[in-house]
Amino acid sequence: MTDPVSDRTAMIAQMAPRLTPGRFVFVTGAPEALSASALATYREDEGMSLILPLEVAATAGLDTTLPMRCITLQVHSALDGVGLTAAVADALAGAAIPCNVVAAYHHDHIFVPEDRTDDAMACLTALSEAAGE
Repeated sequence: MTDPVSDRTAMIAQMAPRLTPGRFVFVTGAPEALSASALATYREDEGMSLILPLEVAATAGLDTTLPMRCITLQVHSALDGVGLTAAVADALAGAAIPCNVVAAYHHDHIFVPEDRTDDAMACLTALSEAAGE
């Protein structure tokens, strides 16, 4: 693994968006046992939020009306790096693409509605290429 990148332009230029296999949904109020199947969890004041594979949520009878795809930014962005999330959100907003960003230790993960996946990949690839020029 490379060292974390904190320079804004370098993070954007090196982000190399990659589509993660699978479809996911954000849910709340799920049985505790589903936490083991979750891609991610977050405890909010209102309850536990889970990002579940669509099939798991459907089998549990949970709301699956907004299936999402996950685009992983391959750059090892520094936890104290400034500007990557803002640049990604701004580019996607400019193309009217909703996004939900989950930052983990090594990478940022961008969840977009399934029907906008191709548009989001093109938008993020163009953003990265422009930063690398």
